[in-house]
Amino acid sequence: MPLVGFGIWKVPREKTAQSVYDAIKMGYRHIDGAYDYTNSKEAGEGVQRAIADGLVRREDLFVTSKLWNNYHKKQHALEMAQHEVDTWGIGYLDLYLIHFPVSLAYIAPSELRWPCFWSDPEQKQVTAIDPTPVSETWAALESLVRTDANPSGILRSIGVANFSSQLLHDLLSYAAVKPAVLQVEHHPYLVQAGLIRAAQAAGVAVTAYSSFGPQSFVELGNATARDTQPLFSHQVVVDIAQRHGRTPAQVLLRWATQRDVIVIPKSNNAQRLAENLDSFSFDLAAEELEAISGLDKGLRFNNPAALGSLHIFD
Repeated sequence: MPLVGFGIWKVPREKTAQSVYDAIKMGYRHIDGAYDYTNSKEAGEGVQRAIADGLVRREDLFVTSKLWNNYHKKQHALEMAQHEVDTWGIGYLDLYLIHFPVSLAYIAPSELRWPCFWSDPEQKQVTAIDPTPVSETWAALESLVRTDANPSGILRSIGVANFSSQLLHDLLSYAAVKPAVLQVEHHPYLVQAGLIRAAQAAGVAVTAYSSFGPQSFVELGNATARDTQPLFSHQVVVDIAQRHGRTPAQVLLRWATQRDVIVIPKSNNAQRLAENLDSFSFDLAAEELEAISGLDKGLRFNNPAALGSLHIFD
């Protein structure tokens, strides 16, 4: 699983196919998507075109997608995993994650294709909780993993996102197929050092989303993000970037990858795409890593509770 991937959260559908194609052409081999991002079909088209043009083979790519909250019951998890594989159109998914440890009432895609946390198109009615044990969802996904006993499995590996260490340890206690990856919000304002250590100690790789902190959430109208100093202009980050002749973005990504945390930044700018991919070609000093980690405020920007949904974080 490549340390630096291309994330397609918030990439407009009409631009996704070209963006994914361009990323692969530039050298990206890890694409991170999700059903809830609403652009899986277009992302798959970009991958298919790259393969058809001889830029890459399917087996050279690592493609991730995620199961949304309305589909945690066994029947729905099985249906939606198959739907997502078919939508990408590339034969299988390398990694499929449970997007949140939040089980919401089922809404048929024919009624509302991408519900997010709401049950109406106007996004005014928060979807009710419909508790489903993680064990039920996990067992459903396990049945789809390719193994010697199940050579036709449509998933190469499975994992979780936005899980606490307690939930992760509980899952590990009964999982027949071990979670390969834990994906969480991770940046200098939300280091989550204990969670990262727990996952890595258990042999679960960690992927960081929102590596640039508030940057991803300002455009969504997130008040906390709007009122928080951008990491790109924080003097600690700027000084380190200047010492290395790098951009603040590259320093933030290297802070993660040097600690064996995978990153999946998005950019619609070709130069920044190249810079992000090149972010692991230099090393930060131990004291620089510590200085960046010292910016931790426990500040979370992605929280379902802020949308009126379940409280899953302390």
